[in-house]
Amino acid sequence: MFAGNHKTLPYLTAELPGIAGVIKTRSEDFLVEELPRYEFSDQGDHLLIQIEKKGMATLDALLRISRALGVPRKNIGYAGLKDALAITRQWISIEHLDPEKLQLIDHPNIKVCQHVRHNNKLKLGHLSANRFTIRIRNFQPDLAQAYRSTCQIMDILIARGVPNYFGQQRFGTRNDAHLLGEAIIQNNVERFIDLLLGKPEVNGDSAVNSARSFYEEGKFEQARNVWPANFHDQLRALNALIKSDGDKKRAYNVIDKRFKRFYVSAYQSALFNQVTVIRMPDLDKLLPGDLAYKHENGACFQVEDPAVEQSRCDAFEISPTGPMFGYRSAEAAGVAGEIESRVLVPTGLTKEDFRQMNYYRVRGTRRPLRYRPRNIDISKGRDDLSDFIQLKFDLDPGCYATTLLREINKT
Repeated sequence: MFAGNHKTLPYLTAELPGIAGVIKTRSEDFLVEELPRYEFSDQGDHLLIQIEKKGMATLDALLRISRALGVPRKNIGYAGLKDALAITRQWISIEHLDPEKLQLIDHPNIKVCQHVRHNNKLKLGHLSANRFTIRIRNFQPDLAQAYRSTCQIMDILIARGVPNYFGQQRFGTRNDAHLLGEAIIQNNVERFIDLLLGKPEVNGDSAVNSARSFYEEGKFEQARNVWPANFHDQLRALNALIKSDGDKKRAYNVIDKRFKRFYVSAYQSALFNQVTVIRMPDLDKLLPGDLAYKHENGACFQVEDPAVEQSRCDAFEISPTGPMFGYRSAEAAGVAGEIESRVLVPTGLTKEDFRQMNYYRVRGTRRPLRYRPRNIDISKGRDDLSDFIQLKFDLDPGCYATTLLREINKT
């Protein structure tokens, strides 16, 4: 089982039928806003800018902003990555930037909402929560029944928690980001480049499939000429192949380190999902040897006697965790540790492989197997397009709204 494909992941509320609705019928149906972890001081050398982007991935938006402002991309701080198929409001930071230069950001899908000074650069994770407003449409029962079903499912998720799967967007549109990460960890340069540039897929984009076919035939210049311009890594790798007479190591070395880190993280995420699948549906039950997560402060401790700690788990004060395998990740013991070993052993990863992750700053950590949505509001209505169910809720950073929505839709 590939644990990044949501079609194969078990539901916590499997006994309840879903409403079979769809999201993102239009961008306005999916709104997410970052809530900063701390108040901004309105003083300092860093200009913090709230942008609203539409139909664009975060890294693509940052690249366009860096070009417009003449600022190196690496100098732009951000707190999180957000969906492309949505309207998202998020904060970025740029040091020593004159606010008047913000008028140079002239793109139809990027809007500057506000700006403020602060002492520090924004970094990944500098969020208290993400606030979602989502409309579900085209559900199978009528509006009244869809609303009742949504409320019934949500009651269970609030009580027991939502499976903290990494969402499918973590693994890319081809569901292969984790395979690219595995190739990096194994130092298998040839496999990485072959996955990045080759292997056309059934029903894939015609231009991209042509480019991948040309690559597999060794026609690197033809492949470069038909890749769409927004595939920066692929084009960079192909240029390197052309200049080096097919040297895949040189092609590998020109790929942006940040994207390699994303691929390695995707591989960690796939392994975490596998552990979560094995623990389903008992994500609210502690096992001997578990490393339990304290929701109040994010600290972990080892569970020696599950019977003693279970009441705290029932109250959602603590939750069992799974591993984000890395060179500094803590290991569970007992029964919980045996489950994690069952996932790790078949990969053949060694301690040396984990040490290599240090280069990509992928240290490893523990992640709770479930999460609880907060500030929930469920309503129903109709607009110019159709009937809809509207959900509003806050999620902790790193939790995927799509894992909650799939429990409601069951599609």
